[in-house]
Amino acid sequence: MAKKLEITLTRSLIGKVPKHQRTAKALGLRKMNRPVVVADTPATRGMVNAINYLVSVREIEQ
Repeated sequence: MAKKLEITLTRSLIGKVPKHQRTAKALGLRKMNRPVVVADTPATRGMVNAINYLVSVREIEQ
């Protein structure tokens, strides 16, 4: 099965770098503490690494 990532926004986007705000929105993160499940691709990993101080990530098999 394909690997997926469960990403949860753990810190507010208010006052953060605009590019990081757009990255979070592109990942589908809208509200805090609401997880989203996305495919584990190099592009997704790069986006998560850019905002790693705002999110928590968990690998899941689905």
